[in-house]
Amino acid sequence: MVKQKMRVFRHHIYEYKKGLRNLILHTTNKSFRDDIEERLKKDDISYLIYSAGYNNINVFFGSDICIDIIKSINKQYLTKYSDEEDFILGIMLGYDRLKQCERYFKRKQKLLKVINLAG
Repeated sequence: MVKQKMRVFRHHIYEYKKGLRNLILHTTNKSFRDDIEERLKKDDISYLIYSAGYNNINVFFGSDICIDIIKSINKQYLTKYSDEEDFILGIMLGYDRLKQCERYFKRKQKLLKVINLAG
């Protein structure tokens, strides 16, 4: 089971090293934290780890500049990201640009509805 759980993480490292992605977000059980940190340090890959609920962690890793941007956002929970931060993160993670634009637009429309209802 442990090997199976780490397979996705190892594949993410492969994608990063091959230049397929500049930033990875890997969510896993916190019990894997030490193994993940050891591997990222061994491979000299920049990373940042945040708690994701009680048992999980979000591991951001990749290029230095991408990690610096995540650090500058300075929000542990993805649910706390502003619409703009969410958009930037999605683009950095390599998500489909058009879908990110649609997601951003929907989030903004939802916010406008809330503001109009309150006003």
